[in-house]
Amino acid sequence: MISYKKILITLIHLFLFIGIVKGQEADIVFGTVISIDDLNDGVLENTDSLKWINVNTADDTWRNEGELLICKGLPIGVMRSEKQYENFILEVDWRHMEAGGNSGVFVWSDASPNPESRLPGGVEVQMLELDWVNLNTRDGKKPPIAYVHGELFGVGGVTTETDNPRGTRSKSIENRALGKGEWNNYKVVCVDGTIKLSVNGKFVNGISKSTIKKGYLCLESEGAEIHFKNFKLIELPAGVTTEEQTAKEIN
Repeated sequence: MISYKKILITLIHLFLFIGIVKGQEADIVFGTVISIDDLNDGVLENTDSLKWINVNTADDTWRNEGELLICKGLPIGVMRSEKQYENFILEVDWRHMEAGGNSGVFVWSDASPNPESRLPGGVEVQMLELDWVNLNTRDGKKPPIAYVHGELFGVGGVTTETDNPRGTRSKSIENRALGKGEWNNYKVVCVDGTIKLSVNGKFVNGISKSTIKKGYLCLESEGAEIHFKNFKLIELPAGVTTEEQTAKEIN
C-alpha cells in the first residue's frame, strides 16, 4: 500500500514540474546583450540573447514574429528582463500600430507592478504615438507634443533631476518622433543614475541623480499594439551603487 506521505511528495514534485514548464513557456527571447570589453575586443561570439519573463500580462500579449516582438497592448502590464542591469547603452526600434498608442521601456526597474496602475517602479522612457495629444485633450486644451516625444520620469517613488522640466518629468527639447506605422529609433545611455535619450539620431532629453541605479528592464503593454525590433544592450563597467540604489532581486 502506498503511503499518504509518498503520494504527497509525488504531487508536490508534479506541481513543481508543471510550474517550471509553464514558466519556460511564458518566457520570450528577444534582443542581444554584450559587454563593452568584448565589443571592443571584437569577441562577438560572447553576445547573449536577452530572456524576458512575463510579469502580469497574458500568455498571448507578447509574441515573436521573425525579428519582430509584437505586443498587442492588453492587458496593461509588463514583462521584465531575466537579469538586472546597471550601466549600459540600450538601442531599440519601435513603431505604434494604432493612433494615440501608449507604451514605453522601464530601466532600473523593480519589476513589481502597482496593483492599481499595473506598472512597476523605475525610470520610464516614454513611447507615445503622436496622435495621443489629439485624442487626449484636457479642459479643451491639447497637451504639448513634447509630452509624447520621449519623456523621462521616475515611477513608484523613484525621483530624478530633470534636464528639461515638465513638473517632475523631463520633456524632449525637439520633436523627432514619427507617427503610426513608422519606425522610431531610441538610444538610451544609462550610467550611474544619469540617462541621456537619443531619438532618431539626436540627443534630445535626459535626467540625472536617479534614486535607483540598478534594476530590471521592463517592456510595457499599455492598451495598443506596438512592435519592437533590433533590441541591443551593451553593458558598461559597474559603478559605485549601494544596496538602497539597487532594485530587490526577484527569485
